[in-house]
Amino acid sequence: MSRDPIIGIDHALIGVRDLESARETWTRFGFTVTPRGRHIGWGTANYCIMLRRDYIELLGIVDPGQFTNDLDRFLERGEGALGLAFATDDALAAAAELTARGITVDGPKDLKRILELPQGDVLPAFSLVHLTPEATPGLKAFLCQHLSRDLVWQPQWTAHPNTALGLRRATIAVEDPEATARAYAEIWGRDVDVFLAKPEAADLLFAGVPLQFLRPDVLDFEVPADPPFIAHLGIEVGDVAAVRACLSEAGIPFEDEGNSVLLGPETGNGIELSFDEG
Repeated sequence: MSRDPIIGIDHALIGVRDLESARETWTRFGFTVTPRGRHIGWGTANYCIMLRRDYIELLGIVDPGQFTNDLDRFLERGEGALGLAFATDDALAAAAELTARGITVDGPKDLKRILELPQGDVLPAFSLVHLTPEATPGLKAFLCQHLSRDLVWQPQWTAHPNTALGLRRATIAVEDPEATARAYAEIWGRDVDVFLAKPEAADLLFAGVPLQFLRPDVLDFEVPADPPFIAHLGIEVGDVAAVRACLSEAGIPFEDEGNSVLLGPETGNGIELSFDEG
């Protein structure tokens, strides 16, 4: 019997030009940021913001002389979200299921990174299945199975002064929202709903987290690049008043929309952020 290869969103990747500056900025947003991680044999490193079941990865270059997995090319056009990792609990089975559906994949491949803890380095491990651009139109994406969850989901890292709980939605700017949403529905599995609100917008709901596809001309801020690109991340919080307090204390300007607080892409390393209560 076939199974759904994807069980939700694992994390969003945000490419930044100055990794240490980004860490400081997101700390000022009210997030608890993990110690730094370094990818073994690569010139990239990260800081992560661990939420209840997903997370945000701030990714930067620390050694431009080593392999950067095209992050240097991405950053030439500017900072911002460069892709999504989808969660799987069995990378090998997921790769087999996607292949059986006629979807080309690369992997699974095992990956480790060095996590720099005060008591010494540890090596979280992952199994990744990469999806081709043809399979994921409008978005760079891969599947991620965590092989050492306890090393990265530590309780002290999932408690945030701004009361962040999890990723609530992601908005991707694409030229053809309906076609892109239906293409993803083919990948994600059976329990997927596609909602076509308007010709310029389509929503794909899976595992409680929607992907929203929008034409770039309906975005309410200056478009930073040609589509496709991830324009917005919505973050669920327990108390939006705590978000306001964190941002006000840090002197960070924001838009107050009642049960939501909005940060523009010029503040959030190239991506619009909303903090949504309820």
